[in-house]
Amino acid sequence: MRKKYRFLALLLAALMLSGCGVERTEPVADDAPAENSVKVAYVPLDDRPNNYECMEYMAQSLDYELLMPEPDAFSTRLNSAEGSKSGDRAAVYEWLLEQEKNGCDRYIIFLDQLLSGGLVSSRAMTSSEPVLLSDGTVMSETELLQSLIDVLGSDQNNQVWLLDTVMRLAPTVGYGQWTLEDYKNVRAYCAEARPALSGGALTVDNIVSGYGLSADGEAIDPADYGTDSDMVSVSLAARERKLRLADELLADVSGSAVFKVLYGVDDSSEADSIQKNEIEYIRTLLREGDALLSGVDDMGFKALAKMYLDDIGWQGTTANVRYFGGTQDEAACDFDYRALEDIVAEHFDFFNIEQSASAELQVLVLTKPGDGSRKNSYCRELIDTLNSCLDEGRPVILMDAGNNAYGNDFRESLCKKVELGKLIAYSGMLDMANLTGTAMSHGIARYAYLVNGDISESSERGHMKALADVIIKDICYRNIVRAETAGKVTEMGGNPDNFASPVIDTASVLDFAVGRMEEESKAVIDNLERSNFISSLEPYSERGWGGIELENYRFPWDRTFELTMDVMTGQSTEPHERILGIYTK
Repeated sequence: MRKKYRFLALLLAALMLSGCGVERTEPVADDAPAENSVKVAYVPLDDRPNNYECMEYMAQSLDYELLMPEPDAFSTRLNSAEGSKSGDRAAVYEWLLEQEKNGCDRYIIFLDQLLSGGLVSSRAMTSSEPVLLSDGTVMSETELLQSLIDVLGSDQNNQVWLLDTVMRLAPTVGYGQWTLEDYKNVRAYCAEARPALSGGALTVDNIVSGYGLSADGEAIDPADYGTDSDMVSVSLAARERKLRLADELLADVSGSAVFKVLYGVDDSSEADSIQKNEIEYIRTLLREGDALLSGVDDMGFKALAKMYLDDIGWQGTTANVRYFGGTQDEAACDFDYRALEDIVAEHFDFFNIEQSASAELQVLVLTKPGDGSRKNSYCRELIDTLNSCLDEGRPVILMDAGNNAYGNDFRESLCKKVELGKLIAYSGMLDMANLTGTAMSHGIARYAYLVNGDISESSERGHMKALADVIIKDICYRNIVRAETAGKVTEMGGNPDNFASPVIDTASVLDFAVGRMEEESKAVIDNLERSNFISSLEPYSERGWGGIELENYRFPWDRTFELTMDVMTGQSTEPHERILGIYTK
């Protein structure tokens, strides 16, 4: 037996040394959009990766080109000592008017950016703040919103997605002097059940009146949650402002077919929290085609995918969902307001998908382990099923919703045993509330693109970049390097949530993170570069991945929570050959 293994090893080495297989293509730095790309005017929620470069990758994979304002207009600056910490509402508004003047007819607009200067700022603004335009005109937020709806709504060829959020349970750590302790205390206060409203009693005024009351109608004492009335008052005032703007928005678009509205539930809870009445009220105002779904940082992906599906006349499809771990009937984490299988189901409804065991499209989900003694079995079963699907040529969306309950064993097994580059979408150690929407948006859009027709060179690279980005960040940064980097910042006497409070040597922190990322990403990149991807479904065919390079690492908000980088990929190749079960370049 030993001689047999030695012979196979020598044979494999000889084949690899002989140069069989396809040469690695060099990554492309200047990645121009396809000539026939559809232009979409896009106002990001803020400048974090999911809302910025990840959206660009996904758009490229669908032969779309995102047009965006200058980054300064939509950036959030947690550590700004001077000037604004938020985006420029006037600049964003005037940029949108310019796109309409230039003939753009597709829009994806985050209203938290347009009306509040970004998601974080929307959680901190306690009253209406007028907007000063470049010509000296002063408009209230509601006037600004109504004006934009009038302008974009006057062109019936426009397709406009307006994205808004149900405010999370507490403001952002590191912004406006809010500490982690403040966040936890106010979140606990807002997670307490409020009086449930229904029917004619479900009004904005009644919802706001109940903000400070428990389910039995008694006043909630902030001191019981370790906070004070001043901190709570700020949070509740921001909630009220957000809710009244939502009421205004849905009234303004009620009679227009140009606009579709998507609401995301931010940082929630399974309990009947302060959000419950707000969610129920917004649901009563939604029209056919509008939606309210769990998750916020995945909303851009969902709107872009839905826009693409509408553009190609999507009639829906079927998909087979299989769970491994046994806890799909529970929330994936403490920040979701519904069970995982319910959230998957509501995203199926949004994308017009029906569950079918015989479907071509496969959705495989690893949940938290129901039986801790079976962790290895759950992982092994999923990986065996995944490999069988890939070998059969079935497109697979993979979701790791285990919330890190399996440690690194599962992800290491993925790198060693799975051709990761053949997945059509992946989402893992992202915040669990955003995991389903991220995986489903990329996966359904990619599946529809493959079904719809020919694939372009540009879209191939867009798909490779989008998949490489999320896999590398999830497996390498969020699961390994992030905690190590936070420890490094703490050792330096700094704050992992804000490198400027107190000020630390950010360059040395980045150097540390980059060094660790280069080490941890080697195995993942090697896996991807040896992978093939599905390039056509009818007839079924594959192409080989090109080379991958990562550069320009950065902390967009000078905190350890997210690290991003530019992903470059080379042109696809002839399919890589598999010898003795191993793909070669």
